[in-house]
Amino acid sequence: MPSSRKSHACQAGFTLVETLISMLIMSGGLLALAYAFAQGLVVVSTTHPNQVAKEKASEAIESVFTSRDTLKITWAQIRNVGNGGIFLDGPQPVRGPGPDGLVNTADDADLEEEILAGPDNKMGTADDISVPLGNYSREIVITDIAPNLRQIRVIIRYQIGSLSRDHQLVAYISAFA
Repeated sequence: MPSSRKSHACQAGFTLVETLISMLIMSGGLLALAYAFAQGLVVVSTTHPNQVAKEKASEAIESVFTSRDTLKITWAQIRNVGNGGIFLDGPQPVRGPGPDGLVNTADDADLEEEILAGPDNKMGTADDISVPLGNYSREIVITDIAPNLRQIRVIIRYQIGSLSRDHQLVAYISAFA
């Protein structure tokens, strides 16, 4: 029987160049994945302060509507101080509402605080932690749109480490409840 010899010429493996190119492509993919995880961590770390900013902006808008509806303030008072109203001009520290029930007015209370659960992870116990909202500011800008229509823009600015963030909420209020 004749022995058949197979040629080794058609059997070829990966070359060094092909291996290096595939490693380069895989490295690029892994770097993109690491970048996506890093961005996800940044987003997760900013969710709580962002939620606080949203709530403080909503609180300001709701207090204006409630005061108008309960006739605590007049239509003429729903303006910034510079335009003859009661709302302070420019950014203000985030303070609690004063006797009038409105924020960013002359009678505001002390700086607001956030209450966090203490070491026992239970709210309402003696070890709760009080954190002042000193790195937040609130600005209310009221603009006349028509004789019976105004725009209320609330801007909450805050710091997260070295990052400056802001959240804006815009609402329209009419003279009619």
